[in-house]
Amino acid sequence: MANRKKVNKKRRSEIDRLIEEFLEHLEVERNASPLTLRNYRHYLTRFSGWLKTNYPYKNLASVDLDKIKKFRVFLARFKGLNNKRLALITQSYHVIALRAWLKWLIKNDYKVISPDKLDLPKAKSSSFKFLNTEQLERFLSQPDIKKKKGLRDKAILELLFSTGLRVSELVSLNRDKINLKRKEFGIIGKGGRARVVFLSSRSAHWLGLYLDSRNDKLKPLFTRTMKNLKEGMKEEKLRLTPRTIQRIVRYYGKKAALPISISPHSIRHSFATDLLIAGADLRSVQEMLGHKNIATTQIYTHVTNKQLRHVHEAFHGKGK
Repeated sequence: MANRKKVNKKRRSEIDRLIEEFLEHLEVERNASPLTLRNYRHYLTRFSGWLKTNYPYKNLASVDLDKIKKFRVFLARFKGLNNKRLALITQSYHVIALRAWLKWLIKNDYKVISPDKLDLPKAKSSSFKFLNTEQLERFLSQPDIKKKKGLRDKAILELLFSTGLRVSELVSLNRDKINLKRKEFGIIGKGGRARVVFLSSRSAHWLGLYLDSRNDKLKPLFTRTMKNLKEGMKEEKLRLTPRTIQRIVRYYGKKAALPISISPHSIRHSFATDLLIAGADLRSVQEMLGHKNIATTQIYTHVTNKQLRHVHEAFHGKGK
């Protein structure tokens, strides 16, 4: 068995070894989330596999700009199992992973091309989906609160709109971290950034009712509904997954006959636009969303800028 491990280690290329070391750096020194690690591994492994298939040399010196350009052509033409091409945003993620890897290599004194030479694909500007007040109320009223599952789902929907949490942040919540009296809790968000999240009175009310209905002491805030939840069951197996939350949101969106198909991120958009339309400043909304850069938050301003609306109403159609 030991000999087999040695053989496998010898067969691993220099590129594969350096990719693995980079992933370890992300995990240990950058405290990257499991999802980030999984995605970076996927994108960089695809690059390594493509390189092995198309070129005989698998060492670091073989990674030049010409080969990366050809890899990007491969990505643009690549078709998955559903025979669909990769979306531009997915192609961008491959380039972002490559740039991060090259940057790490340069920091560790490897002679490679500059990551600045890799431009991201120019993606089309897309509008984001959000709900107006009437649509939100209709959507939030859909769960049947007389049923245990409906009460749980009601608490989930109210919490999403009250906080603007990412779906990954929501499913990671544990019940002992929620302070219903203070109506707040701490969260470690994207990039390992900590922030305080605030609950509305309405959200705290429904969350409290849901927790009071639980007859277990399981750690996860949101779990699968089962008739007999026993303490001996593995807690993480019962924790709701991001995929389940997405299905829940989509189900109630259809039930409410909304004009758009919504996701947990649509509720996050609705949270942000609701605050900005009401007059909240951009910096505060940035903090509440957990955005690293305010430029990310600024995508909401074109639909919430009251000054632009007033200018339009005052001057449009009045030119001579």
